[in-house]
Amino acid sequence: MRENFVIHPNYSHLAAKLKDVLNNFSIKGEYVTKGERNVIKMVQLKGTSLNIKKFKTPNAFQSSVYQHIRKSKAKRSFEYASKLIELGINTPFPVGYLEVFSGGLKESFFISEHINYDFDFRELIHNPEFKKRNEILRQFTQFTFKLHENGVNFLDHSPGNTLIIESDKNKFDFYLIDLNRMRFEPMDFNARMHNFRRLWLSKTMMKVMAEEYAELYNKPVDGTYALMLHHSRVFQKKINSKKLRKRK
Repeated sequence: MRENFVIHPNYSHLAAKLKDVLNNFSIKGEYVTKGERNVIKMVQLKGTSLNIKKFKTPNAFQSSVYQHIRKSKAKRSFEYASKLIELGINTPFPVGYLEVFSGGLKESFFISEHINYDFDFRELIHNPEFKKRNEILRQFTQFTFKLHENGVNFLDHSPGNTLIIESDKNKFDFYLIDLNRMRFEPMDFNARMHNFRRLWLSKTMMKVMAEEYAELYNKPVDGTYALMLHHSRVFQKKINSKKLRKRK
């Protein structure tokens, strides 16, 4: 068995305690999320709150791929978070990661700072009367524009993957999470509008965001809205068709 444990220098003083938590993950920490694929726990170490994400154990083929060909989700999450912070884009600070290999990748963990957020993007979708909703949408569009300008193609740009903090009156900060699917590449107008498709936006939300993005990118509002709507509806139709097939 071989382990690859990487920790950010800012947290080297917690290395021993953190390694102990990782080695005893099943009995340490408090559950934040307990899903079928991934588990997230929060731990307190010397007054510091950390989130630990344990990724689902890959099958035999994936296990070999992650050892010999592709970086693990944990390693990608750490590297992508570090890159975002270099670009001035908010994400919970990457503390470290652990990979355990034995005839392939067996286990992997990503550790980040825990942040106390006010709400996530999903609440804007489910509650049309959400306080300051349009202003938040405009600022979120500015945030997404910053991603695109920096060549960040966040492939999982979906409602649950943006945490929001009201940092000041009428000022909102956005934090990306679940980072292991991301590309750093130039993005043309079509790619930018395509990147909004997973957000499950209503037409009302889309109009607000299209107006803001069009102004930032110097494009006609009608064309921006039309392309955003097209990609969103194609995606939604695809997902709804999958759900219908599963029911049948």
